[in-house]
This record gives sequence, C-alpha cells and structure tokens, in this order.
Amino acid sequence: MRKTLYLKFLLAYLIFGFFGFIAVATFVSSMTLEHLRREKADALYREATLIANTYASDLYNNQASLDSVKTQLDALDTYLSSTIWIINPSGRIILDSSAPVEIDNPVIVEHFDPTVTSGSYYTVGDFFQYFSEETLSVFAPITSNFKVSGYVVIHSPMSAIRSSADSLLNISYILLIIMLLLSMIILFFFTEMVYIPLRRITHATEQYAGGNMHYEFQVESEDEMGYLAAALSYMASEIAKSEDNQKKFVANISHDFRSPLTSIKGYLEAMLDGTIPPEMYEKYLHIVLNETERLTKLTNELLQLNNLNTKGMLLERADFDINQMIRNTAAAFEGICQNKTIVIELILTGEELTVNADPGKIQQVLYNLLDNAIKFSHNNSVIKIETTEKINKVLVSVKDDGIGIPKDSLKLIWDRFYKTDLSRGKDKKGTGLGLSIVKEIIQSHDENINVISTEGVGTEFIFTLAKVDDDYD
Repeated sequence: MRKTLYLKFLLAYLIFGFFGFIAVATFVSSMTLEHLRREKADALYREATLIANTYASDLYNNQASLDSVKTQLDALDTYLSSTIWIINPSGRIILDSSAPVEIDNPVIVEHFDPTVTSGSYYTVGDFFQYFSEETLSVFAPITSNFKVSGYVVIHSPMSAIRSSADSLLNISYILLIIMLLLSMIILFFFTEMVYIPLRRITHATEQYAGGNMHYEFQVESEDEMGYLAAALSYMASEIAKSEDNQKKFVANISHDFRSPLTSIKGYLEAMLDGTIPPEMYEKYLHIVLNETERLTKLTNELLQLNNLNTKGMLLERADFDINQMIRNTAAAFEGICQNKTIVIELILTGEELTVNADPGKIQQVLYNLLDNAIKFSHNNSVIKIETTEKINKVLVSVKDDGIGIPKDSLKLIWDRFYKTDLSRGKDKKGTGLGLSIVKEIIQSHDENINVISTEGVGTEFIFTLAKVDDDYD
C-alpha cells in the first residue's frame, strides 16, 4: 500500500500528541511537584523562622508559658494545615500542635539529627521513622544567648502537595488537549490547501504519463500550488499541441510525398502498358521530371529545416550591404516578373546599408519572401521592397498587392506544410515549408519577423537585422 503524504502528516500529528502527553506526564509532572514543594517549603520556613524568633524564643527565655505558646501553635496549625513542633537538640518534643501537652510523658524522636538537611532548611521523608507517610519537614533554629536552644519544625504531608500538583497537571492535560484540537485547524488547512490540490496534480500527472495529454484539471489557488498546477496544465497543453502538430506534420508530409509519387507511378505504368503512345512520351516525361523536382525540393527543405532547428546552429555572420543583396535577388526574378507583367519597386535607404548577419541565409529569406509575393500577386501589379533604419536596426519590408491572407490563418502560416485555402489553387508546387524556414532563420539571428495582411488587398512581411554603424571598424 502506498503511503500518502496525508497519511504521513496525520501520523506526525498523532506522534506529536503522543509525545506531548508523555512530556506532560513526566517532565511537567516532576517540575510541577518540585516547584510546589519548594514553594511550600519557603512558605513554611518563613513561618518557622517567625515562630522561632517570637513564641519559641519567649518560651525558652521564660517570657511565655507553655500553655500560651501551645495556644498560638494550635491556631497556626489550623491556618497552615501543618503540624508544628518545638523540639530540643536531643530530640525531645517540647510542644506538638497536633497533641496535648504532656510534661510527665515526653515524646522523644530517636536519632534526631538537625544536620540531616545537608545545608538546606527542609527535608523530605518519614522524619527519622516518626511518620508513616512521606512528609515535608522545615527546620528553623531557636537561638538564645548566641546558642541554639532548640528547633521549630513544621511538618506538612507530601500527599497534599502531590494533590495540588495533580490539579495543576490536569490543567496542563486540558491545555494540551485544547492545543491539539486547535492544531487540527492546521490539519484542515493542510488538507484543503495542500493535500487536495496535490492529489489533483498527482492524478493529472498520472494521466499525462499515460498519454492523455488532453486531460484538463484546475486548482483554485493563487499560491505556489496553484502556480504549479497552472504550469503543469500549460505544459501538458503544449505537449498535446506538439503531438497534434507532429501528427499533422506526418499527415502533410505523407500527402505531399504521396501525390507526386502517385503521379510518377501512374504515368510510368501508362507508358509501360501502352496506354500512353510513344509519341506522347516526351510530354509526360516532362511531367514526371517536374514531379521529381518537386520531391527533391521538398526533401531539401525538410533537411534544411531540420538543420535550422538544431541547437547551437552556427551562423557565418559577416558585414554586407543589404541593399545590394536586395538588388541581386530582385534581378534573379526578372524573367518571371516579365511573364506576369509584375514590377518590383525598390525603395532603399542610401546607396549602401550595412548589416551583420549570415549572407547566405538572409538571401534565402529574401528569395522565399519575394517568390511568395510574385506567386500570389495579380498580373500587372507592383511588389515593393523597402529598407529603413531605426536606431540600431534595419527593417526590410516585402509588400505585394496580391490575394492576401485570411485573418484566421495569420498565426498558422509559420507552421510547417500549412497552406491557406486561398493559396491551394495557385501554389501547386509549394511545399508549405518556405515561411517556416524564413522564421527559423530570422529567429536564429535573434531578430523578429512580422506579417500584415488583408484578404483581397495584399500582404507585407517585415523583418529586422542588426545594423552596422558607418564608423564601425
């Protein structure tokens, strides 16, 4: 059976209560008894000293009669609830507040020794085997003419002190029980604020571990537990999204590979079985060649995209004139633009505009963006390529007056193999990887690329590059 955190916490709570009662029953009990014993001894010693200096001293100095002193001791006996003796150093009891005066039949305490206190003023025991129960006995010397004539001894049974200690101990037990009951509030808060949310999070992680990345849960809390739950839920949603994208990626790549392969296979089989006559071979071989070129382009772009995603990709950075690169790239599309009567208008800042980047990869970015702009532009239209400076950045814009991108597709155009519904009729040979490659290249330079598009009006792509100052050495 798995031990839950709640069970451990509850066990710790019970252990705390158990040892709390043991501590009260042992340490608190002994300390309470010792405290009450010392307190009682101090109180009795003050009374014994007072008696020794007054009544007992008068008795030994023949200034008070035995009966009068006995009357006083009886009254103090009732007040103190203790037995008061006046005893000689030899052990003979002169007066006993608990017994009548008997001069002819004196009581002698055998083996009486006032030094039994060992430097203290009280002792605990049977007082030289005189009492049958444990007794607290306090000594106060009676002095006369600088000589100890006798002692005032006050006896109090330890049973009374223990009774008082037990009463206080019962209060300690009650306080401990109240404290344990109050501490259950902590247990309640632990259950509601830690254990239940943690159990939900644990169940969610089990679901995610089992592959159910679409499992949803919520923890209503604004503390670390709520943050952990939100982070875990977000992580699962991102993994689920990644899995969905992976499935979509496999489906798209399978479709894009299957279509040209099906065409190639169909045409070749038709040639072999005579469905296509020999005089038509050249036409269909060109079609097969175009399909193989499409497969080659798709494979190369996949390999390139994989290399771009590799961590720690090295860029061959260099300073170069972005304006000149734009001019060269635009010149490469001159033939295609003439066929569609498209004009490429260059609006460049200055004759030279130096940036720091990987020239080969930035040229590929320009090529892909310009190729898309031409592909989706109408005949007799204009494509504008513009460079501007902004602080330490160069902004490059490629803008067309083409079919535009639907609003709900703007966030998806960077996904691999994604094609908008408007582009499917025009982009027969497109792989859906061009813009993914563009974004990967720009991000690898720690730069940004954005798109502004209105359906039926046109599209503008803007990316940034690190500018090199004119006085840069």
